[in-house]
Amino acid sequence: MKEIFLLKLGEIVLKGANKRQFESKLRQNVRRRMKPYGNFDVYLMQSTVYVEPMDEMCDVDGAWDACRSIFGVVSLCRCRPCEKNLDAIFDAVENYLGDDLDCAKSFKVESKRSDKRFPMTSIQLSQEIGGRLAEAHPTVEVDVRHPDYTVYVEIRDLAAYVHGPAEPGAGGLPTGVGGRAMCLLSGGIDSPVAAYMIAKRGVEIECVHFFSYPYTSQLAKDKVIELARLVTRYCGKMTLNIVSFTEIQEAIRDNCPEEYFTLIMRRFMMEISQRIAKHDGCGALITGENLGQVASQTMEAMTVTGAVVDIPIFMPLVGMDKEEIVTIARKIGTLDTSILPYEDCCTVFTPKHPKTKPTLGQLLHAEEKLDREALITRALENIERVAVKYHDEPGI
Repeated sequence: MKEIFLLKLGEIVLKGANKRQFESKLRQNVRRRMKPYGNFDVYLMQSTVYVEPMDEMCDVDGAWDACRSIFGVVSLCRCRPCEKNLDAIFDAVENYLGDDLDCAKSFKVESKRSDKRFPMTSIQLSQEIGGRLAEAHPTVEVDVRHPDYTVYVEIRDLAAYVHGPAEPGAGGLPTGVGGRAMCLLSGGIDSPVAAYMIAKRGVEIECVHFFSYPYTSQLAKDKVIELARLVTRYCGKMTLNIVSFTEIQEAIRDNCPEEYFTLIMRRFMMEISQRIAKHDGCGALITGENLGQVASQTMEAMTVTGAVVDIPIFMPLVGMDKEEIVTIARKIGTLDTSILPYEDCCTVFTPKHPKTKPTLGQLLHAEEKLDREALITRALENIERVAVKYHDEPGI
């Protein structure tokens, strides 16, 4: 019989009356993610999603890699189904896992019998299959405490399934069960990680990026589009809203005290992002802010920049150190793109001595010469919307 995947559910199994809603969304997400790889049957039984290739044209390896990044899956394994009898199970183990066993120093068999109609207990099944394997592989020791390799046998409703050790899944909750949020996506390390972490809680992600041509280049824009593409591996397709920010930054430079440049700029970013978010049905903003990392990320600074919005601001990185953030960026594949040396609008007109403990009154006074509403309106009138999918060609 052909190889299939078993995707084990994570915290979904702890849900109460709305558990089926979470399961249905996960099944939909898996089906959508399998489409680029061929004709797969996706069904859910006993807190497990089954992914079965239906013909030889399926890209099984590509589908397997995609399954690793689907939120809501805590672990996954490639397995061989077979009939629910000892001979068939042993033959499946030999044919499917025999080479792996030969490469191991020791092994054991672990069995799980969810179909209670099967006549043997889990322990009896493990002993029987383990004994046969010991005879077939005399150079591999049996070690039930610390084996070098473990053979798994699962007796389920439809068939028996044999597989080696499972791999960790992406965890979290299925995309789409937690609402929508707008992420302020820069070209740095932090914001793609912030988007990933909130997406992991089942939130659909949309992004906004502020682009200041000619102070920032087309390469900088392409870098951000590529970062968005890499994040869609986990959260699914998204819209990236690219906002022309040059006029606003020049107005700040010409009319505001230098020490407040960055703070006023961020207040404009937050307000514009909120307006786009509300228009697109997003209930929160996401930022990559990290307490104390830069001058604009003190408690006082974050208070005055957040004062212009009235929806929640999610800051999943706020208490992390840089190495923790870098580790996640490396894991999700955004780090190498984030560190490309292209300028970001946040570095335009950076003050020499930024204000680190501002008050809201000070910011309001510093902004007095600006026609905020006119600047924001013109920025919103010229948004470039980019539809981003993981299977698009890389932006750079």
